[in-house]
Amino acid sequence: MKYGYVRVSTNTQNVDRQLNEMYKFGLLNENIYIDMQSGKDFDRPKYQLLKNKLKKDDTLIIKSIDRLGRNYEMIIKEWREITKIIEANIYIIDFPLMDTKFENNNLISKFINDIILQILSFVAQTERENIKQRQAEGIRIAKEKGVHMGRPKYKLPHNFNEIATKYHNKEINHQQAANILNMSKATFLKYSKMTTKQE
Repeated sequence: MKYGYVRVSTNTQNVDRQLNEMYKFGLLNENIYIDMQSGKDFDRPKYQLLKNKLKKDDTLIIKSIDRLGRNYEMIIKEWREITKIIEANIYIIDFPLMDTKFENNNLISKFINDIILQILSFVAQTERENIKQRQAEGIRIAKEKGVHMGRPKYKLPHNFNEIATKYHNKEINHQQAANILNMSKATFLKYSKMTTKQE
């Protein structure tokens, strides 16, 4: 039996490209398992469900090694568990030369594949670490330039101070103030306290 595994890091990313590759191998949707979460570990519901279904001589198809995971040691461990303990095969679409189906127990092929696996896993983890480093450097440089990171600051209504003053003078209550400013009560109270501290 052939199974496909698709992974994207977030639910905002598109799985279509990976799915199209799976369809080329004749896989049906019921045999394709999709996770929308990080590849930092293997604690993923669909992957675990798929792994429990895998049997000897089944084939697991993935787009690239980093769809399986991005941690070097964990990828090696997982790969060996699938190919040596479960005795299923793994096919990497982006690297078709790496074939885990061996005829006549070909030790040379196994040896070469083990080396390639280690290289691919190392590259996957290195790329992940490089991306994290670039992101951290980008954030640091942006902060040094005074660029505000995260959510944009909340813009108060132009008449906020006037209404907040009336509230503090007990001319109106917080519900009336919030209604006039078209704000929620919680937001009004939060910023009215801030203006009090500033005064």
